[in-house]
Amino acid sequence: MAIGFKQKSKLSSAIPNSSVADIVFLLLIFFMTVTVFKEYQGLRVQLPQAKATQKIEAKRDISYIWIDRENRLNIDDMLISYAEVAPVMADKMLTNPALIVSIRADSKSKYGRVAMVMESLKEANALRVNFATISEG
Repeated sequence: MAIGFKQKSKLSSAIPNSSVADIVFLLLIFFMTVTVFKEYQGLRVQLPQAKATQKIEAKRDISYIWIDRENRLNIDDMLISYAEVAPVMADKMLTNPALIVSIRADSKSKYGRVAMVMESLKEANALRVNFATISEG
């Protein structure tokens, strides 16, 4: 009787990549569900009440100006002085002429400061202005 030796099969050193697409797809879904897109934080303000309000639909063409009760000024999460409003907004208007400026002034802020901001916006040719309020009731 002849005893034969069986030839050993060669071991493959390749990495299996059949499930890579599944893993990438699951990672994509995971990051899409847990990612939070940051909106502008601004300053803490208590908005004044209004009898009639109208919502602005286009969020991408809005620049926010916050004035808190201590009359600090914030434009798109940058604390600035009142003298810097016109140059900053003029630069923003050059990059986006369809920009809408939303003023979010605290109900306890001084109206003189709001008037100064409005004059600076006029100098910067930012004429589309919205005053953020909350509706009564």
